[in-house]
Amino acid sequence: MSESGEKSFAPTQKRRRDAALKGDVLRSRELATAIGVLVGAGWLKFQGPLLMDGLKEVARLGLTWDRAILENFSPGDLVLPIMGAVLVPVLTLAAAVMVVTIASQLAFADGRFVGANLAPKGSRLDPLAGLKRMFGPTGWIEMGKGIAKVGLLGAIAYAWAKAEVARLAGFSQADVFGQFSLAWDAIVSLLFALAGGLVVIALIDVPIQMFRRSQRLMMSHQDMRDEHKEAEGSPEKRAAQRRRQREIAMGGVQNAMREAQFVVVNPEHFSVALCYDPAKAAAPIVLAKGRGEKALAMRELAAEMAVPVLSYPALARSIFFTTRERQVIREELYIAVASVLAFVFSLKRGEQPPRPAVHVPIELRFDATGRLDPRAGN
Repeated sequence: MSESGEKSFAPTQKRRRDAALKGDVLRSRELATAIGVLVGAGWLKFQGPLLMDGLKEVARLGLTWDRAILENFSPGDLVLPIMGAVLVPVLTLAAAVMVVTIASQLAFADGRFVGANLAPKGSRLDPLAGLKRMFGPTGWIEMGKGIAKVGLLGAIAYAWAKAEVARLAGFSQADVFGQFSLAWDAIVSLLFALAGGLVVIALIDVPIQMFRRSQRLMMSHQDMRDEHKEAEGSPEKRAAQRRRQREIAMGGVQNAMREAQFVVVNPEHFSVALCYDPAKAAAPIVLAKGRGEKALAMRELAAEMAVPVLSYPALARSIFFTTRERQVIREELYIAVASVLAFVFSLKRGEQPPRPAVHVPIELRFDATGRLDPRAGN
């Protein structure tokens, strides 16, 4: 059996939620980098021709001169085309990469944005904490990831360069626009190759981050007890609440219990207090009925007032669900209640009669939820 302080229990959903509210959410920089590079490469691949056309136009304007242009030159003649051809597409690319990267991290963190992570924290400036991160398990893990990343991406770049060397050899022989196209295609293909490597790294990093967060949030016996106590309330508080509920229930049924001749119960859930006075009604009357705390209060009052309490589950449920307080019982239950009433009168005369067996009609048998249940026994 684990000690109280040993963290050997998996974190509960509440602990995960509380940790997220404090800023401890699942994060993977490798995943963000991979998605950002992949989106950027895809954008360059499919929007590249449009950007290339703009760059060609800028190059043409910058390399084409005549007398009219020199005499009427204005900086706007170059600035506006450059902005339209380069700046707007670049800003669009940056916005797309930023949005997709943030969205990926929010999805990874269950859609939770933690503003507290943006606030400055003094612990980040603590030299001892920094050394602990550098030389602790986190530092070693990050160093290993960095070495593996450099090795993998370096191998991918080498393989790409080896495969593209023949095509790049013709770079100097092409005209300016041809050089633009060759360079663009080379950059895009290299980005896709590196993005593939980053995706592999991210697929390895994501399970590692999930495992590390789960380890950080592991719980001890004491943590489990504290959480349970917080959710349910202390035993003393729960006992006080039950006493208060019992007192309220007792106050509501005391007068009825003083008139009751006997109580029929389903030993833990239902209680029904009845009396029979031919001068008031031709059949027994339900003085009070209850379930839960009220049923317990009725049994306690019956014990204090020496009112017989008889356990007949099917009969108690049947009366409870078919008769209101201060009403006579259903005609179908006369025989069953009369048997119990005769038994109670015998007890009051000091006799010791055998406990009667009662029969509840099938159509009046209910389960604890109030649904008809012909199989419910007496």
